[in-house]
Amino acid sequence: MTRLISWRQPLGILILADAVIFSMLYLHKQPYDYALIPIGLIIVSLICASYLIIIRKGLGDQYLFLVVGMLASIGFAMIFRLDRAYGIKQAVWLTAGVILFFLSYWIYIKIQMWDRLLFYYMSCSVLLFSATLILGKNIKGATNWIVIGNHTFQPSEIIKILFIFSLACFFKGSQQFIHNNCRIELNWHRTVKRAAIALMAYTFIGFLILQRDWGSAMLFFMIYFVMLYIFDGGWRFLALNAGAAFIGAVGGFMMLYHIRVRVDTWLNPWPHIADKGYQITQSLFAIAAGGFFGTGLGMGKPEFIPEVSTDFIFSAICEEMGILGGVAVVLLYFILAYRGFKIALTVKDIFKKAVALGITSMFGFQTFIIIGGVIKLIPLTGITLPFISYGGSSLTASFIALGILQAISAGDYGETEEQAGEGE
Repeated sequence: MTRLISWRQPLGILILADAVIFSMLYLHKQPYDYALIPIGLIIVSLICASYLIIIRKGLGDQYLFLVVGMLASIGFAMIFRLDRAYGIKQAVWLTAGVILFFLSYWIYIKIQMWDRLLFYYMSCSVLLFSATLILGKNIKGATNWIVIGNHTFQPSEIIKILFIFSLACFFKGSQQFIHNNCRIELNWHRTVKRAAIALMAYTFIGFLILQRDWGSAMLFFMIYFVMLYIFDGGWRFLALNAGAAFIGAVGGFMMLYHIRVRVDTWLNPWPHIADKGYQITQSLFAIAAGGFFGTGLGMGKPEFIPEVSTDFIFSAICEEMGILGGVAVVLLYFILAYRGFKIALTVKDIFKKAVALGITSMFGFQTFIIIGGVIKLIPLTGITLPFISYGGSSLTASFIALGILQAISAGDYGETEEQAGEGE
């Protein structure tokens, strides 16, 4: 009985929460939008069926997908409420994301040589960066989009995963050398390895700076720094990297006008409430208007916030679902991070450990950067809230990364029937 409750209770909570959210969304205005009924049923059925497959087949961690399913449901409901056309597109991308989740899980399990493909990771990254710089379209100040027909594609979302795999290859090589060489050779090799890792990481970050994608550049550095701290541990080298980042940030502030504008707006947006401070002040007004319990789904005015479906969707959630809803979303991300770090601590292989840590750090830091920006904790940067914000590139890439993390959680690629049965 305990085994049955262990997964049925969370699934029941998800179904109940989705039923409440979609019912409120359906009833919030008249005439009723009847298209929401089949779309909502499809989304709930898709999430439940996928979760049951994970449980019944023993496909690793039991809670990763469930947490993400709840986040994706909240995101869809909020986007559909803000813009019906965007909501329908998000439902399509969510379906594609779930398919890619299982596909990436299967591919990761079938291929056994991920730690020997560093050249391909870096080559693909350089090609994608070069294509973005040459063919990319400047949207909202950043040249990080490639337009294909009526659709846009953001290569940096895929490059994030390639970046994590590249770092994991380097760190696995370092660990293997540490166990097989004498101290004099180790010190020399470690210096060379550190230089190579730093060169690779700052090359990625440099490309992002050329694209003026400051949010992603910050995210890449945070992922690199955390993985460096865990797998290298040299305080002098960490301090050197922290110093380089500080000098780069100060230099950017001194030389680039738009960075100074962002910092000034972050420190005191109120004198510029009608122009450059409008976005962040409207975000703060929306959060304040929601109070503890929110205005109710469909009862607020989040559409006054520019880019509310992407950069500022957390503000819309806080306005209509209240601080209570905002805290619930943050707690879901904490659970996601906890499960990811638990996987990284459990797995024995250094490469898999590094990939799991990198993906979890990516989700965690991305959440911190965007939520910190909209509540004025840190300067605002234009990145998406994982699994919630509108956007096909972000959503599908996040599900691919989640599929890889799920595969790593399955241990030696496939549990026994006894292990799988523990979830039942």
